[in-house]
Amino acid sequence: MPKPVDLLQGTLDMLILKAVSLKPQHGYGVLLRINQISGDRLDIQQGSLYPALYRLERQGWIDSKWGESENNRKAKFYTLTAAGRKRLGQEVAAWNQMKDVVTAILATTPEQI
Repeated sequence: MPKPVDLLQGTLDMLILKAVSLKPQHGYGVLLRINQISGDRLDIQQGSLYPALYRLERQGWIDSKWGESENNRKAKFYTLTAAGRKRLGQEVAAWNQMKDVVTAILATTPEQI
């Protein structure tokens, strides 16, 4: 199993938006989904997740409603709003741009300078 990696600052919101865009999830389900799609390489702490969920909801990027979880417990389920879809697209574009810049810098050889 690959070693877990640290989450880069500023990426949690984007990962939550992506997880919720795949399927409405309750809070703990969002955490499990991120863990699953990262191949168990990201370990999001609940102490970071729930404040981020509340912040994203206040910003209007996700919406919530109460429902029942798979184990018959009352849970808040989160869905992506239209503004959230737009924000996710912006976040992904910015992430890809930064990734390309860092990749180019790391690939630079002395001969290219």
